[in-house]
Amino acid sequence: MDVMTCTIDREWRVVMSREWDVLGPFPIHAREQHFLSPAFPLDLSKNIDLTRTYPSAYADGGYVSWSKANSDEHGNLEVSHPNIRWEQLRATEGWAALQHHNVLRTYLTVHPPDSKQGSAEADPRLRVECLQGAYFSILPDDEITWATHVSEWHMGNVYALERTPVQFVSLPTSPCRDKTTRYQVVLGGSYEIRLFGDPRSYNSEHPILSINFTISIDTLPSLETSPYLVTPITHAPAHDVIPDFIYGRPFSSTLGIGLRNVDFCRNTKSISGWWTVVSAVIPPCAGLELSLCNLPTTIRLAPTQTHILTLEFQPGPGVIAIDVTELPVDITISPFHAESACGDVNEQRIFRVNVPIRHIPMWTSVSYTAIRATYNLGFSNPTIFLVLPPRYPNKEGEGGLKEPILALHGAGVDIINQTFWADSLPRQDRAWVIIPSGRTSWVIHIPVPTLGLDWHGPSAADAFAAVTALHDVLCRGFVDWNYPQDTKLIVVGHSNGGQGAWYIASRWPDKVKAVVAAAGYIKSQAYVPWTMSRFAHFIDPALRAVLETSLLPDDNDLFLSNLAHTPVLAIHGGMDDNVPSWHTREAVSVLREWNPDADVTYHEEPGQPHWWFEVLNNARVQAFLDRVCCSSYGAPKTKCRKFTLTVAVPAESGPMGGWRVHALEVPGRLGRLKVCEDDEGGVNVKASNISVVSFDLSRASVHKLVINSQNIPHASMEARTIWLEQDTNRNSTGWKVVDSYVENFQQPYGRAQAILSADGIIDIVIPSLHHSSELSAALRITHNLRTYHLLDARIVSAHEAENGLVCGGNMVVIGCADSLLVKDLLRRSQSEWSHEGGAWVLNDKKFNAPTSGLLFLVKRTSGTANTALFLQSSNQGGLERALRLFPIRTGVLVPDWLVVDEGADRIGAGGAEGAGSNDGKWGFNARMSWLN
Repeated sequence: MDVMTCTIDREWRVVMSREWDVLGPFPIHAREQHFLSPAFPLDLSKNIDLTRTYPSAYADGGYVSWSKANSDEHGNLEVSHPNIRWEQLRATEGWAALQHHNVLRTYLTVHPPDSKQGSAEADPRLRVECLQGAYFSILPDDEITWATHVSEWHMGNVYALERTPVQFVSLPTSPCRDKTTRYQVVLGGSYEIRLFGDPRSYNSEHPILSINFTISIDTLPSLETSPYLVTPITHAPAHDVIPDFIYGRPFSSTLGIGLRNVDFCRNTKSISGWWTVVSAVIPPCAGLELSLCNLPTTIRLAPTQTHILTLEFQPGPGVIAIDVTELPVDITISPFHAESACGDVNEQRIFRVNVPIRHIPMWTSVSYTAIRATYNLGFSNPTIFLVLPPRYPNKEGEGGLKEPILALHGAGVDIINQTFWADSLPRQDRAWVIIPSGRTSWVIHIPVPTLGLDWHGPSAADAFAAVTALHDVLCRGFVDWNYPQDTKLIVVGHSNGGQGAWYIASRWPDKVKAVVAAAGYIKSQAYVPWTMSRFAHFIDPALRAVLETSLLPDDNDLFLSNLAHTPVLAIHGGMDDNVPSWHTREAVSVLREWNPDADVTYHEEPGQPHWWFEVLNNARVQAFLDRVCCSSYGAPKTKCRKFTLTVAVPAESGPMGGWRVHALEVPGRLGRLKVCEDDEGGVNVKASNISVVSFDLSRASVHKLVINSQNIPHASMEARTIWLEQDTNRNSTGWKVVDSYVENFQQPYGRAQAILSADGIIDIVIPSLHHSSELSAALRITHNLRTYHLLDARIVSAHEAENGLVCGGNMVVIGCADSLLVKDLLRRSQSEWSHEGGAWVLNDKKFNAPTSGLLFLVKRTSGTANTALFLQSSNQGGLERALRLFPIRTGVLVPDWLVVDEGADRIGAGGAEGAGSNDGKWGFNARMSWLN
């Protein structure tokens, strides 16, 4: 049998078979693998029978059997099923028929060290790289033990992102010290069109699932006494966030240094392997000063965790010579003990990190380099973005600077290491071009759309934050090149970025002056339909409707009313085989339905594919930009007398024409505000499914206001902003005016993905820091947050959280059902969830099945927008189900709350026990919920 072998220091060795058993294909829709067991259709409580066949609608005769596949010496594995009549399937079902699921199995063998000293140490752990595989698990070889063993599923690097944390995986059982120990590897591999593309694009008649899976041994590091020798915290340079230097000074002040905890938990009965960061300094000879960002608690890394240490350059006269290409930073760390936040000073260790820096020359009107800039999102999330400087500064009498251009990249674009995106954007005479990261680079082998958060929600917030960050940078050192803090924007984008341009412009219409959207898809369900989904054969239509409300905020076509009065240039290649041209045609058609006279131009470039270098750098695009920028700076768009504002999530939507929706009557449904102005200062408003709305009176002189046929008294219009809310007293259906909205009002988001709208470190609370299934789940969440969203998390115990030792932002609570923390959170949030007699209860419905997994979102405190997401279960199997539904990727049907049991392993979302959106006060929403 061919094997892959890796030999590491300390003599532990792992040997993995190159031969894989493959079962498939099984029809699914994109993201359905988060509901189904990754081992579907297998039952891993029983032995694997390689002679058994399984039902599949894709195969002639309706059944598929096991087959073989072999990886190469580098772990590359290709899985295909040429015996399936794919062309016949796609003839009627299109791309949906090409999506499918496989389950794969192979073996690995761990060889013990020869020396007794090595065998006496802690168990070795595995370093696993799983590229473009959905989930994997390491199981004991003895299948008899599977009846009681619960598989831990680890999420693969499905997009093959290049700068991801090392994935450490513990062995399910301790390996023998005197002989080899064999384990099984089970891998769920899903073929997604949005991930691998149309097989015709790589000249194949059938889809080919390409996975890279490698395993090596990670051994216990030596902890030396000298402070500059090997330490349990190492530098992870791939995660550094470093600004460029101009004139010997950092262009922006935020610096991020990637750190990885490579220590082991040496004793499962005690807390060990946790380390805190005490300080970080630059030696005086370097000429610069650094400071740690202020956090309400210590910076602590759990075993295996990767974290970005956030630092700020301090203002000063120091200048780095141009021939200096590394900046030394000395970092002091200390072991964490349960009884104290930091260990004794004698236990502290110091290690040096040499941060590479890039010097670039000051730009001129004829030459420039795309500038790497950074900012700090919240307490500790350093973020990088690029900017292209304008040719000329903002000098009086020469026209001044124009609105910045926000350029959204597509999937498969690493804005830092790949230059083609920045090179393809036209530099402007008097406008900055800002290229945000959207939190991740989303680098995959094939440039296809809809990865990460698709420029929605938190990704959109990152884009806006980059605009603010650049303004702040220019205030400090380049005042002649600055723009106003409240600037409008012109949004451009290609592919997933084109879709993002539609999204951002239609959710924040008063913020956006014009749009250039190229090759964007209209929404994910239209891109690849859900025709072949498994859950569709089992689900109650009412449950399906409730689950699909979690996708409502992403459906761009439903919000095009908000762009009916915004200049739009829509572009698509006529031979696009990645995002079909009809998506842009249909978007333009829908927009014109809202306004037949809309300023929208559609250009289809004959014969061009999905990407060509001049897609945004041509005379047509430049003429459009010049036209929309020709008005004086900050001038409003052409005033519209009649418009419709459509909103799904008020917290992720901005005003239109000065009108803003703050709350919906029934969250989970669309809200629409129809506004009509007359020539005499009268405004007639029709509100549908809206309960709170405001209007900026500085936008217009209003002499008469009518909302839903109710006159609003003139006396109420003296303030700058008028707030109106539905008067619910005595069953009134009218509206009342409030002088101001004192409460920091934050309505539910309608989906668990709101937990990712984090301004800082996410707190993950578990019962204790000792080895447990909850700790394992928390470590997997921290890994996935760093991989897919560049977010950091801090794992804390319930006792620490009860004593305020948390970061204060969004929170994930795993278990801890009977803790004082949970009781207090539920009380302060006024949630209708309760834990009674060992079971969770909602609206008198008791969820007490031992295999159930629960996710539900509550408001963390009454005065902030922070949320807490609960992952709850009665046993480890239920926790695994809840963990797979943690909203890492878009397109997963997880509204504000969801309960699934073991039936979901086989029938997907059809196995839900309940689901729903919260009401406007974060309570039970009977109209948008489903209970079994």
